[in-house]
Parts: sequence; structure tokens; C-alpha cells
Amino acid sequence: MVALKHGDLLHFTLNMSLPSHDSIEQMLTKAEQLKFDGKYAEALALLEELLVMDPDNVTALEELADNELSLGRYERAKLAALHALRLDHDSYTAHYILGFIASHAEDWPTSITELKIANSLEQNNPEILRCLGWSLFSSGKKIEGMVTLERALNLEEQNPLILCDLGVACLRSNEFGKSKALLSRALDIDPANSRVKECLEMVRRIEKHVA
Repeated sequence: MVALKHGDLLHFTLNMSLPSHDSIEQMLTKAEQLKFDGKYAEALALLEELLVMDPDNVTALEELADNELSLGRYERAKLAALHALRLDHDSYTAHYILGFIASHAEDWPTSITELKIANSLEQNNPEILRCLGWSLFSSGKKIEGMVTLERALNLEEQNPLILCDLGVACLRSNEFGKSKALLSRALDIDPANSRVKECLEMVRRIEKHVA
């Protein structure tokens, strides 16, 4: 048996403790599939395990933030996104998540700033444009917001979230016919969406009142 020197032994031990690039990629792929299947808690557990091995993995931090967001844990999502940005200022996912959280808090200026950065880094992303359009509209920039929501819809015509947001924007702009058409399309795609049902019912009540 060949005896290992102290330096060789230390190098061997360190190499054994470090995860391989392939194993990290496999864990990220599995976590993404779990997220896609709606198994957010399982995805988070896997991502936290990965981050113990590789604390500066930006993709894992982005995925962690996205899963926390899906669970409605906005503060935890914000912390993970901020950590990702400290490591990579050009993380469009982190900027998007911060913009989304600010939108949820109705902090429109912060939301618009973060989402515009995300959009500059990842152009023509329907989800980023949807959130940006909604924040612009809600901040009082109604024309710019509507145009941005239309851009998002042109990129992804069967997205019920975009259809719903644009439908609500039209409703608030007194464009009842267009609002009804958009919300009806959204309901056809996602019949269980309670927000769409409520907004569509509101349009119908307004139509009856106007008539």
C-alpha cells in the first residue's frame, strides 16, 4: 500500500468533500422539476442541501427565492434574491423577484425600477413584462402599462395570468367589452381561477347596470 503524505491526504479529503459539477446540475434539475410539479417544500429542502455544499451558487439561490415566492414567504424570498444579487448583479431572476414582492406591497416605484432592470437583462420575457405592465398601470402610468401588458400577451397569447391582468386593466379603464373578452379567454384556459371568475362577474354586473 502506498502511504499518502499529509498534503496529498488533505487534497484527497477536500476533493472527496466537494460536490462535482454534474451532481450540482442534477440537484438543480431535480429541484426545478419538483417546483414545476408544485412540490415547493421538497424543492426547497433539496436546494438548501445544495447550498450547504455550494453556498455561492447563484442559480440555487434564485431557485430558492422563486420557491419561497410560490409559498407566499416573501421575506425569505427577498433575502435569497438579495443574496443572489450580491454574488451576481446581473441576476434578472433576482431583480424580477424583488420587483414582484414590491408590487405585492404596492410599492410601485421600487417594483418598476427592479422590473425594468430585469427586463433590460432578459428582454421579451412575458412574465417580467406582465408584472412590469401591471406595476406601471397601477402607478398611474396607464397607457404605458396597457402597452406593456399587450406586449406580454403578444408573446404568450394563452397565458391566463396575462389575460387576467390585462382584462382587469381594461375594466378599470372602462373598456368593458374588451375586458369581458379577455377574461372569458382566461376562464376558458383556467376554469378554476377564482380571480378571473370574480372579475368577469363584476364586468357582467356593470354591463347590466349600464344597460
